[in-house]
Amino acid sequence: MIELAFHKNEQGLLPAIVQDDTSGEVLMLAFINQEAWEKTLATGKAHYWSRSRNTLWLKGESSGHVQLIRDILVDCDSDTVIYKVEQLGGAACHTGYRSCFYRRVEKGALVSVFAHKVFEPDQVYGKK
Repeated sequence: MIELAFHKNEQGLLPAIVQDDTSGEVLMLAFINQEAWEKTLATGKAHYWSRSRNTLWLKGESSGHVQLIRDILVDCDSDTVIYKVEQLGGAACHTGYRSCFYRRVEKGALVSVFAHKVFEPDQVYGKK
């Protein structure tokens, strides 16, 4: 098993930067713990630790927008990873956009950089 430095963080979490394997576009940032790391390596599908729900989750388990691991890069300190993925379903963001980074700052305001969503969250996840 490849050892990552989970001990460096009190919660045992490390950041995982997620990029589209083909374009290099940054799709999202999430966190992994030892269990998520092991599941990702074992299945070839991206697993993360949900800080809000305090549980392990398979990306796409609700939406079907699974991330297939194509490559993994580990930084020099073994405390950050980059997952290069094939994003199934076209969207990584739970808001319906392809990337979680769908806004930029312009003149002190957030402006959407994508004109349309890939899906409508209410239709995928149901109304909350």
